[in-house]
Amino acid sequence: MSIFRKKRLVIATIVYWLLLLYTLAALIFWFIELESQNQRMTNYKMQELKHDDPDFLSKVNTISLEEHRKTAQYIGEGSIFLLVIIIGAIFLYSAVLRQIRIQEQQQNFMMAITHELKTPIAVTKLNLETLQKFKLEESKYQRIIQTALIETDRLNTMANNILVSAQLEGGHYQMASEELDFSALVANAVNEFKNRFPDKKWEVSIGADLYISGDILLLQILVNNFLENAVKYSPRESIVSASLTKESRQIILQIKDQGQGIPDPEKRKIFRKFYRIGREETRTAQGTGLGLYLCKKIAADHHARIQVSDNYPAGTNFTIQFPLTDQ
Repeated sequence: MSIFRKKRLVIATIVYWLLLLYTLAALIFWFIELESQNQRMTNYKMQELKHDDPDFLSKVNTISLEEHRKTAQYIGEGSIFLLVIIIGAIFLYSAVLRQIRIQEQQQNFMMAITHELKTPIAVTKLNLETLQKFKLEESKYQRIIQTALIETDRLNTMANNILVSAQLEGGHYQMASEELDFSALVANAVNEFKNRFPDKKWEVSIGADLYISGDILLLQILVNNFLENAVKYSPRESIVSASLTKESRQIILQIKDQGQGIPDPEKRKIFRKFYRIGREETRTAQGTGLGLYLCKKIAADHHARIQVSDNYPAGTNFTIQFPLTDQ
């Protein structure tokens, strides 16, 4: 958040609390004035009474009861108004803070998506221009083609994330539910990443013939996003682990990396839409903040649970638990 926006937020917060204090002060003043008026009316009625009146004591009691009833009425009305004001103030303040956070995240998303679009386009364009202008050795030629394909895959993944996220939120995506070989799906996804990142070290353990019910496109996006995160946030020489096992009545997918890991306070936040750890201006890792948000939503739609924990000795361990579908 820029200094100018921080100043505006501080000024708006100060004005908000001043207006709230003014409203509370007006409510207290209103109660004091009404109670004072009630006292004056009671004294006036008392003065109008005659001591030799046979009903003097009865009238005094009636006037006193009327005074207490008015006081109780003012206290009750004032308490209700005070409660409504406090609840409204809390709700309004929370809504404003939430809107400010969403606006900031959307701006960060626009900054990130702009960078994410420009980088693969520029790299692919440069590679194609190189192939057009020069005759290269076969090894260099293949390496440039591989780089262009990797950047194209990044663009495709990003476009799918944005499109599917919008469709799921808007309720326009018609989710299929078919029995599919999840073992084959995960194995194909891992093999694609092995081809894209041949220098990466992989530890893969995928149980055979494990079936679940779900939407194949959404599940491909989920697996690819977790693998993408593991590759993105781990050093080049480190190991990425992918395992798929059956335990009791569950199929468990685990994706582990050996990166810097995720601090405990951030573990719940990373699944928020547009949320990314750190500041957009200083962040070096690529991404839009949609991947894990989309994974969480896809998992929920498939009745699966996602757990994030620390990997040993370093990094992050994502565990996705799916209900088992018998063949």
